[in-house]
Amino acid sequence: MKKYFASSELIINEDGSVFHLHVKPEWLADKIILVGDPGRVALVASHFENKECEVESREFKTITGTYQRKRITVVSTGIGCDNIDIVMNELDALANIDFETRQEKPCLRSLELVRIGTCGGLQPYTPVGTFVCSEKSIGFDGLLNFYAGRNSVCDLPMERAFLNHMGWSGNTCAPAPYVIDANAELIDRIAQDDMVRGVTIAAGGFFGPQGRELRVPLADPHQNEKIEKFEYNGYRITNFEMESSALAGLSHLMGHKAMTVCMVIANRLIKEANTGYKNTIDTLIKTVLERI
Repeated sequence: MKKYFASSELIINEDGSVFHLHVKPEWLADKIILVGDPGRVALVASHFENKECEVESREFKTITGTYQRKRITVVSTGIGCDNIDIVMNELDALANIDFETRQEKPCLRSLELVRIGTCGGLQPYTPVGTFVCSEKSIGFDGLLNFYAGRNSVCDLPMERAFLNHMGWSGNTCAPAPYVIDANAELIDRIAQDDMVRGVTIAAGGFFGPQGRELRVPLADPHQNEKIEKFEYNGYRITNFEMESSALAGLSHLMGHKAMTVCMVIANRLIKEANTGYKNTIDTLIKTVLERI
């Protein structure tokens, strides 16, 4: 029996679009680029030969168009894994739920999703300007823990090794981190041999969860020192950002391919930053458009 989705669970607007994104099923391409900043959607779409649709609601802006005969949808997610939860569930609904019958479609439509973002580097070999592909993500957000099947898609031994290394217990830096792989085929195609392949921490905030201390002291003042020294089976933690874990995890559970690639705009180790990165991230955008 096909699964039915009540209106309280899948909210469809009066015009037939999905609730938050305001995107209609026919507007969705199989290849999707995700960006955080709504303003970056126009930058990605400036490379399209044509545009089919353009819609904006809250922090979610969407444009579908064509680049070198490839149909691509670019969507802004805003900041954080909580927003990725909204975007991924609504994109999956657009692809795999019939909005007329409110039933799951008989055949899975698998999407390819590449997030283009910015991040903070944590190693000497990730200076400002480096392109880092998140081969693995460590989610500080706890989002995947709310979904069945979480253990089947996560790297449980690496999770245990990381928690033991950090020495966190009780409610210190809770919820417990999870470790998730990005899609290997997509990584090989997008990252190739000119991007650093690393382990990314997807933090639940920009300040405390990333070890930044302003007026409120940190629960673990040695957090970043321990993160920089962590090593597991040859893996080192390369960078901080705020969305890659939820994207990789939900995509695994839903049957999609996903990965994150970021440009380093600050190196926390040597305390340098570049606030003028917006003029250079277009190089990363063009690289992803060529390879997606």
